[in-house]
Amino acid sequence: MLDEKANLKGKVAVLLGGGFGIGAAASLGLAQTGVDIAIFDKDVAGMAETKAHVEALGRRCVTMVGDVLSVDDVRKFYEMVGQEFDRLDIVVNVAGGVKQRDFLQGTDAEDAEDIRRNFGYVIQSIRLAVPLIERASRGGSIINFTTIEAYRGAAGFSVYAGAKAANANLRRALAVEFGARNIRINEVTPDTTPSRGNMSALKPDLLKSMEDAPIEDIEASMAMYIPRGAAASPEDLADTVVFLASDLSRSITGINIHVDGGTSAAFGFINWPGGGYCPAPVGESIKKLFPGATV
Repeated sequence: MLDEKANLKGKVAVLLGGGFGIGAAASLGLAQTGVDIAIFDKDVAGMAETKAHVEALGRRCVTMVGDVLSVDDVRKFYEMVGQEFDRLDIVVNVAGGVKQRDFLQGTDAEDAEDIRRNFGYVIQSIRLAVPLIERASRGGSIINFTTIEAYRGAAGFSVYAGAKAANANLRRALAVEFGARNIRINEVTPDTTPSRGNMSALKPDLLKSMEDAPIEDIEASMAMYIPRGAAASPEDLADTVVFLASDLSRSITGINIHVDGGTSAAFGFINWPGGGYCPAPVGESIKKLFPGATV
């Protein structure tokens, strides 16, 4: 019954950044529902592995190595999709990324790359995808990935956060503009997710300190920060992509889904040890965090 309602079998999806991590999970999640896949990614090994898994599921998979920073690469990818498939139904713009740095230490070139990698290519991708979606007049679903940093003051990620935030108004505006075309556009917003891309964004010293921390301490800190007690997995995000790609969400457009275990709902309320939920540690929490403190 769910397969029938979802109506995904036989459709075609493109995933920019679909070769590894969260993107690979989304590629496989869609393939498991009967969708044929086209992947654009710069990770050659990851994309080859994902392609093999998709084909093992009995679905067709075409790939192209490229970088979303390159206007020509993205254009050539869509040209290939138009030649390889007679339809396009689903677009997933999952590529993105950043390196943590203080705003004043950034350069114009780094800023331009951050904006292109996290917003500019999304504009190009959608503009190239819509004519392919409209070839058969069946409508389609466009799914952009952003980040919780687009919705809060993310020190150390300022230009990245600004670029991701731009996707929010693009999503709203295009949902209105494309509504009569039966093309939906929605957004998936993760927070902390165990993936190579997320970890590589951190400053080296911070990443090293995390690598040295006992796993039980990391799990305890996640339980403090995430109301659900555990980070969303790449598969959790992939399930949301499948939902938004399917007819189960056929009347949903212009919205954002936070897949974060509740961190966006909390927005600063932390489950401090000994003190419970509060924006800042108080009482017994201060004693636990700062031994010797008097409160």
